[in-house]
Amino acid sequence: MIEFDHVSYTYPFQEKPAVADISFSVSKAETVVCTGASGSGKSTLIRLINGLIPHFHKGTLSGQVRVAGKDTGQTSVKALSSLAGTMFQDPESQFFALRVRDELKFALECRGQSIEEIETITHQEADRFGITHLMDNMIFDLSQGEKQKIALAGIMCIAPDIIILDEPSANLDPRATRELADHLMDLKRRGITLFIVDHRLYWLKDLVDKILVLNQGRLACQGKFELLKDKNLRRTLGLRNPDVVCPNLPVAHVESSHKQFTSNGFDVENLTFGYKKKPLLFRNASFQLPMGQVIAVTGSNGTGKTTLARLLTGLLPFKTGTVRINGAPLRPKDLLTRGSIVLQNTDHQLHMKTVDRELAIAARNNPGRDSVLAGVTARFGLDAFGLRHPQSLSGGQKQRLVIAAALVKSPEILILDEPTSGLDGWNMNMIADVMTDMARKGALVLVITHDLELMHLACDCALSIPLSHKEKNL
Repeated sequence: MIEFDHVSYTYPFQEKPAVADISFSVSKAETVVCTGASGSGKSTLIRLINGLIPHFHKGTLSGQVRVAGKDTGQTSVKALSSLAGTMFQDPESQFFALRVRDELKFALECRGQSIEEIETITHQEADRFGITHLMDNMIFDLSQGEKQKIALAGIMCIAPDIIILDEPSANLDPRATRELADHLMDLKRRGITLFIVDHRLYWLKDLVDKILVLNQGRLACQGKFELLKDKNLRRTLGLRNPDVVCPNLPVAHVESSHKQFTSNGFDVENLTFGYKKKPLLFRNASFQLPMGQVIAVTGSNGTGKTTLARLLTGLLPFKTGTVRINGAPLRPKDLLTRGSIVLQNTDHQLHMKTVDRELAIAARNNPGRDSVLAGVTARFGLDAFGLRHPQSLSGGQKQRLVIAAALVKSPEILILDEPTSGLDGWNMNMIADVMTDMARKGALVLVITHDLELMHLACDCALSIPLSHKEKNL
């Protein structure tokens, strides 16, 4: 179904090829997983399969890519899309409609199919993916896991023989990840060929037929899933652990009685918040968190973890509630001064014209900013990018920059929202080291994460946010 024959590709204005001399094949109904360190060429392989290279990204291509027997260089993207559907890491980037029902119908309507055919197909796929109850919902009100189901259902409405998935587990909680694995196993049983690019590997072990490992644009090795159990291989190539279990972390929060505040901790009392015209997310939530620890904030997609992070760093105002550090009450503007947050979407935090300026602005109130700036630029490998525009950096480089900007404030509270989403083993370990170092210095580190491997490496305890469609009390 997919054949690469000595394929090399170099992006425009680049000297080094993104992939070099790649050869492999994928058979019908086979599931192949491609992994490797960030920048090793995984996204380029996806673009070569779905035809974005060479039809959109021009560059220099040699060798031959065939999908369902057709040369992708000689076949239009439109024709290829009927053969191979792609689910991107962020499903929102591929939606065309606002309502679920309209999104599922969109591609079929573009093809001119009859109303009867469209209704039959969309209802069939909605039922298969368990999203019938969401058909009249607005897409952007849904959780990440629900958006992925809609994206997959939309792809299956056009019945391709091949489905390509780019980092499908990156933003999913463990339950949603298990559901995704079940859906993919069902597709495999139906004869669909799956090509999956992912850093997280543990959830794929019962699904995968073959592993491809890339290293600096070349195919380093391929084989059965068991090859990933080689620790030396993982260390050398920056791979994640294929055997991960949910860590049994102690519970972090303790219900706090009125006016009983810790002398060395972070106290939240009677926190109430809800978005305008929507049910309350939190009602009179009270909890105590110890300083000097790394605390995992866990819970299913859509439970309010990111909202809590914004509340605790002063980005959102409480309806009611009091926050104290070491017994002293803080106003929202105090939280902004004494805390740092790293958002899941790095683009939302990059505003300056150069990397140096971005860091300097973040460190402007730090008395020891010169030494701090020198330390973080070296630690995060940003020395060579000082005069670069932040938006010209790669995704991994942007992530390192926003974390560095958070650290130069020397915050007492550090909150990271899914910091290892889409990161390889090397960068995941780097993030774990950053969090544990900050905790040793006495800071409270909260990490919103579904990453079981990161929790095992760095977290001391967990603050769990329960799922409720009405109100949550921590």
